[in-house]
Amino acid sequence: MPADAPVRMAFVGQRVFFEQCALQQPAGGVEPSFVDFRQGADAGRLRREVDELDADVVFVFRPETIPAGLFAGLRALTLGYLTEPLPRSTRGPRPHPDLLQRLTYVRAADAANFDRFASFDPLIAATAADAGAPIWRAFPIPVADEHFTEVQPPSQPPRAVFVGRSTAHRERFLVPVKHVHDVLHVAHGATGERLRAIMRGATVAINLHNEPYPTFENRVALHLAAGHLVISEPLSPRHGLEPGVELLEAPTPDVLLRLVGDALRDPQAAHPMRLAGRRAAERFRASVVFPRIARELLEDVARSGGRSDGPPRTKARRRSLRGAVRSRRAGRA
Repeated sequence: MPADAPVRMAFVGQRVFFEQCALQQPAGGVEPSFVDFRQGADAGRLRREVDELDADVVFVFRPETIPAGLFAGLRALTLGYLTEPLPRSTRGPRPHPDLLQRLTYVRAADAANFDRFASFDPLIAATAADAGAPIWRAFPIPVADEHFTEVQPPSQPPRAVFVGRSTAHRERFLVPVKHVHDVLHVAHGATGERLRAIMRGATVAINLHNEPYPTFENRVALHLAAGHLVISEPLSPRHGLEPGVELLEAPTPDVLLRLVGDALRDPQAAHPMRLAGRRAAERFRASVVFPRIARELLEDVARSGGRSDGPPRTKARRRSLRGAVRSRRAGRA
């Protein structure tokens, strides 16, 4: 492999949710592509598309959606990225039913499809390992570079936006705010330029959990990248974000109503926090995150091995990967 050869990285996932999280333009020696796939879709077509792309790395959002054995014999390295919350422990109080349902999906995943697993949440590592998906890396869901903008003057009139489907838990927070303030609720389907236009039309972004358990939604980073003032239910993990400096936390509906009201009445007062949040968003930038992950995956599998389709193939594959890593190191020297 030539020293300056790019790493071909194919992203697999449901486009409406995950294209905004993927690398969309070449960066850091990585050439990206995206294959739209959702649970229950034509798996044979997915395999044909991945084969035709001849990728070096296949990055799968929600690996539990990939049928058993689908990636057998695939030349590329495969990284399954867990994007959904799971119980942090199966001991003690019974976890929320939604978390238990998501855990059943991960338990049913075919670990042999993947060289490594990663997750957006380091706190689920023990549970994921028990379910057959040991976590190699944990990092927050990135944001595609196309969604980064400079902090803009407040929209006129100032407006708040919430992106996400309705649930009983979310409506308990949203209904009082909607009764008093102009809140755009985008339930589903906004992608690409339409999503960017929605973002440009808002100054304040509300983030709420799907159900009454703590997690970290990728929308937090997306809104920070858009320069919004983010008002969120308390996050866990926080991924280094500092409440009161880079975003605001609203643990109850009453607090959310007050914070949104304050922000819309005097949006200029939130400008320093919007700037701080926008700076913090840089660590979620896809063109920074994914080249590093691809390089570390290549190096780790070359050193320690990955999924095995038989000893002869595994040994040859390790030799090939070591050569690729040496070539890329030489190219960077």
